[in-house]
Amino acid sequence: MAYKDLQDFLHALEKEGDLAHIKTELDPYLEIAEVTDRVSKKTGPALKFESVKGSPFPVVTNVLGSYKRMHMALECEDLEAASHEIAEFLEVEKPDSIVKKLKLLPKLDRVRKVFPKEVSGGVCQEVVMKGDEVDLTKIPVLTTWPQDAGPFITLPVVTTKNPETGMRNTGMYRMQVFDKRTTGMHWHRHKGSAYHYHLAEKRNKPLEVAVAIGPDPVVTYAATAPLPDELDEMLFAGFLRRAPVEMTKCLTVDLEVPANSQFVLEGYVQPKERRNEGPFGDHTGYYSLADDYPVFHVTALTHRRDAIYPATLVGPPPMEDTYMGKATERLFLPLIKKQLPEVIDLSLPLEGVFHNMCFVSIDKRYPGQAQKIMYAIWGLGQMMFTKMIVVVDKNVDVQNTSEVLWRMGNNVDFKRDIVIAEGPLDALDHAAPRAHFGGKIGIDATRKGPEDGHHRPWPSALRMSKDVKKRIDGLWSTLGL
Repeated sequence: MAYKDLQDFLHALEKEGDLAHIKTELDPYLEIAEVTDRVSKKTGPALKFESVKGSPFPVVTNVLGSYKRMHMALECEDLEAASHEIAEFLEVEKPDSIVKKLKLLPKLDRVRKVFPKEVSGGVCQEVVMKGDEVDLTKIPVLTTWPQDAGPFITLPVVTTKNPETGMRNTGMYRMQVFDKRTTGMHWHRHKGSAYHYHLAEKRNKPLEVAVAIGPDPVVTYAATAPLPDELDEMLFAGFLRRAPVEMTKCLTVDLEVPANSQFVLEGYVQPKERRNEGPFGDHTGYYSLADDYPVFHVTALTHRRDAIYPATLVGPPPMEDTYMGKATERLFLPLIKKQLPEVIDLSLPLEGVFHNMCFVSIDKRYPGQAQKIMYAIWGLGQMMFTKMIVVVDKNVDVQNTSEVLWRMGNNVDFKRDIVIAEGPLDALDHAAPRAHFGGKIGIDATRKGPEDGHHRPWPSALRMSKDVKKRIDGLWSTLGL
């Protein structure tokens, strides 16, 4: 059964003993973040802060901050099995035979049952403030690091529509609260809503925006997923939760939001209006640099009477976003393997904060195959931001960072096996000499042979014989170790 709302999910965590209630009054300025950071580093429970200084609303953090809670949110025991369902969902192809048509029917039936469903008067509109009544300071938005430019909304589910096609896009972009009625809108130029804003600017017209805070956890996750531009995130969320996402019409803009949200901000961004946003303590472990971004003007603030404010803290890993990112890695791996069938496994290690490092194992069959994989990965959607790709053989466990580094140290000739390229980089990359663009490295750490121009013998890795291992296994309990 899909979770009805965030409260329903928190109740499920409560039953599992995975939700801690903190009754001591804490300040949304740094104090809640410090507690969350300490708990996140220990993969501790979700946290509910019930006494928040200056606010009547409780705050929850670290809600998806473990593999167990990610599995609970997505209602699956095995991300690998769920990933194959997603691959089939995203690759519904036009049938060209009666057999394919028959095979397609169950998929279409499941998709038909999870289309977003419009409802009137969602609970997210139980309390309504419009115009001059709007006061964002009533929401306990956290300031998470000492040099942050202010409080930032960190789990916003941001919806816009393409001005030309009307197609909806939902993404997650941090929002600095400037004052009672305006925030920043941290749209990186590569993102869907940023493209919608670009089209609106070309027409010299404002772009309407709706921001849902705290829908059910699957909808929050779906806003972060690297989906094709033409796929509605609310349909994807419905597919994951096996039930439609109930949407309700906004009151002041022509958009819809998840009806079960805790808070909703409605408004618009004006063409060519920018304001300095940041710095912000980011998932890279550094402060992202201040820069000019669009300004979001809030025309309405609505919320549930029993609203809970959800926030995430980002910073040096591991943090909550680690588990969301690893879930995406596992869920979308089959799509990569369909395009690159020689890929065995792929890992985005937490030390690489998603876009800095990628380890990939391949079934190597010919010279230059590792380099082919590097360039192919740099051409895959958001994988274009990857700064370092290390390619290893199929027998290497890429989920074991220590093993990958060991292979890299032993198997690489740094004159022969390195590819240096240039291309798009994540906006948060501070090392590149210019924003959004810079150097990348590919490292071929596979076994080399004469076909690679390596004519020296390649040594075997150390392995104990199976007979000795079996005998010691049988004796282990007698050794007192």
